[in-house]
Formats: sequence, C-alpha cells, structure tokens
Amino acid sequence: MTDLPGKPTAASRTTLSHIMSPNDVNLLGTVHGGVIMKLVDDAAGAVAGRHSGGPAVTASMDEMVFLEPVRVGDLVHVHAQVNWTGRTSMEIGVKVLAERWNESRPASRVATAYLVFTAVDENGKPRPVPPVIPENDRDRGRYQEAQIRRTHRLARRREIQELRDRAQERA
Repeated sequence: MTDLPGKPTAASRTTLSHIMSPNDVNLLGTVHGGVIMKLVDDAAGAVAGRHSGGPAVTASMDEMVFLEPVRVGDLVHVHAQVNWTGRTSMEIGVKVLAERWNESRPASRVATAYLVFTAVDENGKPRPVPPVIPENDRDRGRYQEAQIRRTHRLARRREIQELRDRAQERA
C-alpha cells in the first residue's frame, strides 16, 4: 500500500452547514438535487484533502440517494468521512441532514452518497494517501462496505470494457 502513517477516521471527518435559499429551488419549490450534490462534493472534497494532506479530485460518485425533499429555509448539514483508502484513492461517505426552519423536531436524513477521490500532486498525477484507521465497529463496518462497493465498481468497469472490446472486434 503506502509507507505513510495511518490516520484515524476522526482526523478528517467534517460537517458543512448551509441554509437553503430561494436561489436553490427548482420549479417544484424544492431544492435542486444538483445543489445538494454540490454540497456533498464540497464536504467530501474537504475530507479528502484533509486526509490526504493536499489536493484531491473527485474520481466518481458511486452512489447518491435522495430520501426526502429539501425546502427553502431548511438548515442542511452535510457530514462526511473517509470510509476506505487505497493506494491513491479514498472513498468518502456522506450523510445529509435537514432541519426544518419552522419545526422543532430533530434533523432528518435527506440524502446519502459515496464518492471516490484521488489525491493528486502539483502535476495532477495520483499520489499516495495515508491509510485510514477505523476507530470503532461502525467505522470498521463502513470500511468493509466500501471494499464491497470498490469490488463491484471495478467488476462493472471490467465487464463494460470487455463488452466494448467485443463490439469493436465485430465492427
């Protein structure tokens, strides 16, 4: 893997909070999914940069699930952490919560996402990242789930490439 010392999950965990405004809404009066996706990418990018100790770029969004609509005035909290690390890449898990501005109930989960970031050097080339050290059973479970997602992502990529190669041979 890498000779870099590992970092605990908590070392790069972060939360970004944002109040949704009328500029963020779609024609249905709810916040655009793309606005939430940008907040997710921002929080995940901050975590990836913190963990890797430098620039990191979004390589893929493995999964984004919207669970409830977000409305104008909602206070949105985007929680992100490193779930898994490879040699130069990291999976960042993100949970999005919304507090309704006019209700006194706890924040509800409105979205979740998994993104893969690659750490890059000053020339934009991949660079090694420190291993993540899961600190508790929940973090260890997230690490194992991330490994499953990575295995599926790589298998899917390989199958698609094989399909394209066979189509190219027939053409």
